[in-house]
Amino acid sequence: MLSNLKRRLRNTFITGILITIPVAFTLFILNFLLKILDNLVVPWFIKTLIDIGTPIPEDFHLPGLGLILIILLIFVVGVLTKSFLGGKLVQLGEMIVDRIPIVRSIYTGAKQVVTTIAHADTKAFRKVVLVEFPRKGIYSVGFITGTTEGEVQELTDEKLINVFVPTTPNPTSGFLVFLPGEDIIELTMTVEEGLKFIISVGIVTPKYRQEKIVALKKDFQA
Repeated sequence: MLSNLKRRLRNTFITGILITIPVAFTLFILNFLLKILDNLVVPWFIKTLIDIGTPIPEDFHLPGLGLILIILLIFVVGVLTKSFLGGKLVQLGEMIVDRIPIVRSIYTGAKQVVTTIAHADTKAFRKVVLVEFPRKGIYSVGFITGTTEGEVQELTDEKLINVFVPTTPNPTSGFLVFLPGEDIIELTMTVEEGLKFIISVGIVTPKYRQEKIVALKKDFQA
């Protein structure tokens, strides 16, 4: 009983870390950028406006100007990154960061999460399912992407369903498997909850309604 309590406390603590660290890191970066812009860029921006003849006092302060400049800075970085030269500079920067042990881990983890969220097309995933993969007796969470068509379906006798089994903690890669309906167990969690479950390596477990589980078991065993 004591060991179970310790395990639950540890899992709860780890769950808190997974939620707190990304939020704290984001707030730290935004606060850092705001201070730099407020202390350096904003005064220079106001002075430039005065120099070109804008009728504003020297102690003029516009609330939210630092935030506006951050948004513009992010947009400009996005535009430059899409260009050929900007892309090369980003690659060079990532090569440099990759040689710094601690910074490399933080940057890679943050980039992986952001890339996953930005590129994950939840509309392409229809349902979250449980399948026996990579072999019988071992279960993996997957996403139904549609019914199998074309050559793959023509060469098989059973009606197959496309299931994408993602890797963790980066679900942007994975395996595409074709399974008959009777080998697929439908889950009650939403696609968004399924992605969170995978990214958190199973630590953040979505809530579920027990009556739905009972109904699904009956359908599966029928």
